[in-house]
Amino acid sequence: MYVKIKRLSDIILSLIGLIILSPLFIFLVVGIKIDSKGPVLFRQKRVGINKQHFNILKFRTMKIDTPKDTPTHLLKEPEIYITRMGKFLRKTSLDELPQIWNIFVGQMSIIGPRPALWNQYDLIRERDKYNANNVPPGLTGWAQINGRDEIPNEVKAKLDGEYVKTKSLKMDIKCFFLTIRSVIRSEGVAEGGEVYKK
Repeated sequence: MYVKIKRLSDIILSLIGLIILSPLFIFLVVGIKIDSKGPVLFRQKRVGINKQHFNILKFRTMKIDTPKDTPTHLLKEPEIYITRMGKFLRKTSLDELPQIWNIFVGQMSIIGPRPALWNQYDLIRERDKYNANNVPPGLTGWAQINGRDEIPNEVKAKLDGEYVKTKSLKMDIKCFFLTIRSVIRSEGVAEGGEVYKK
């Protein structure tokens, strides 16, 4: 029953978000275009529910010659690829806003395990142990607010599994508000060997 309620709330809240945040979207689009060459949106193949692939949407934060399908925190010198506007977008997590569309069309949920890159085989395999690949991926989730980029895949998958076991309205509300706190504090965002923590 909660699955249907969760999907309905995803549709309603994402639609409201798209409408209310449209002025911010326009502002960010202009900023990205002025700052660097390339498309405004960045599309990347990710793993969705039941390990089905889909293209996640983000505001582009990196130069167009950045190596593809490599997590930013695994790049040797990520700072040479990140644009000036990109640094702001990533630190504030505003680069994730286009995923509201992914939520609206049913590829993602507001709360759930963050969708893995298609080639993050270790993380995908670990998540299989906890059935964390069998739920819609989320804009944010339990692992995100408990370490994000700075925790190993084994721990991340276990946290995702904890979310799956305790999935409920109460858990989703908790994740939502703790995410807001984490974003304000810029907690756990890794760029190469650096982790932003305040």
